[in-house]
Amino acid sequence: MLFDLAISKTLAAGSRRFTLDAELATDASRLALFGPSGAGKSLCLRALAGLLTPDAGRIAVAGRTFFDAAAGVNLPARARRVGFVFQHYALFPHLTLRQNVAFGLKRLLRRLRPEEEARVDETLAAFGLDGLACCRPRELSGGQRQRTALARALVTRPDLLLLDEPFSALDAPLRARLRAELAAVLDRTGLPAVLVTHDPEEAAQFAQAVALVQRGRVEEMLGPGHGRPVSAAALAAAFDAS
Repeated sequence: MLFDLAISKTLAAGSRRFTLDAELATDASRLALFGPSGAGKSLCLRALAGLLTPDAGRIAVAGRTFFDAAAGVNLPARARRVGFVFQHYALFPHLTLRQNVAFGLKRLLRRLRPEEEARVDETLAAFGLDGLACCRPRELSGGQRQRTALARALVTRPDLLLLDEPFSALDAPLRARLRAELAAVLDRTGLPAVLVTHDPEEAAQFAQAVALVQRGRVEEMLGPGHGRPVSAAALAAAFDAS
């Protein structure tokens, strides 16, 4: 299986408790975690990234074990080779677009090597950002900032891309265009990706398989090999019933 995840985690804040008890397995290279806010989707994403340690269970991606509580395995985030794109971009306002993209390749007190500079240039061109390299984030449109965040995540050539509702702040036509651009990049590179979303159209258009997450559990998998096909109508109905 490309994605093999079975984890549990209990979180508490005052008198409130939430238990994540999620299990999924799929060979789809583009996976969406779909469900209402507070269902546990982003917790699954953080566990994949190594930003959240489950209480029990296992996580494996493309045959690599990221976490196995029984075996005492818990790879640190930096060893998982994951690119992460956040909902609000998390760009550095004092850096130029190019410096933001190059940041993932930086090492303390070391300049980029020529081949790394070339990789930054190639990534900027792939996202149509080469003409904006000297701009600061405040000078960019929402779509340009999102492309910058995607470019920064991909310039490191990760083994896995994680996307936490990255298009939610954009208008519908721009969301559709960026999803198509990203899907083309993923198809070209063969890079697996996991998208968190509560938008049924987005999940259906982007993902090859969808995990329906509700109340901390994966209630159903949709897509080839999982019974029902992925469709916006099926996801919308499931969302309304949650």
